[in-house]
Amino acid sequence: PLVLPPTVVGYYLLFVVGGHGLLGPLLAATQIQIIFTWVAAAIASAVVSLPLMVRTSKVAIESVDPSLEKAARTLGSPEWRVLLDVTLPLSRRGILAGVVLAFARGLGEFGATLMVAGNIPGRTQTMPLAIYSAVQTNKMGEANLLVLIMTVVSFIVLWMVNRWQREWWFRKAI
Repeated sequence: PLVLPPTVVGYYLLFVVGGHGLLGPLLAATQIQIIFTWVAAAIASAVVSLPLMVRTSKVAIESVDPSLEKAARTLGSPEWRVLLDVTLPLSRRGILAGVVLAFARGLGEFGATLMVAGNIPGRTQTMPLAIYSAVQTNKMGEANLLVLIMTVVSFIVLWMVNRWQREWWFRKAI
């Protein structure tokens, strides 16, 4: 999903969860509807944004000094404790950066969401789709308001993350 256009990712999602897709008969038999629901929008956003989080987190985890993990193992810690007590705490800033990148990418997702969830106002319409619809119907006041809301939400999220990181850094320094 990192290098594919979002509409291609959306097409693949249709191929998997659509009525005639790989999971279509199973979903139909269990009466689970995914296509053209908010669940489809959430899945599309997650699939498109997940590679950003995974790649960033992977780099952060790989940057942890192996000698620290080895020291924990030498002291008798099982692998899951090494992960929880050494690796994740030392890589949490990178993981947080990945989460923020994924959130930002998911917030602005357009193509894959349109493919699997549609653009149904009040049901599956996301903010980017609502902005697109408002511009297409020449409702510029509505589009401007939605753009302002998205911008404010983005800045609030970035502010919260920066504040959290500063507080964490300050506590660690003390």
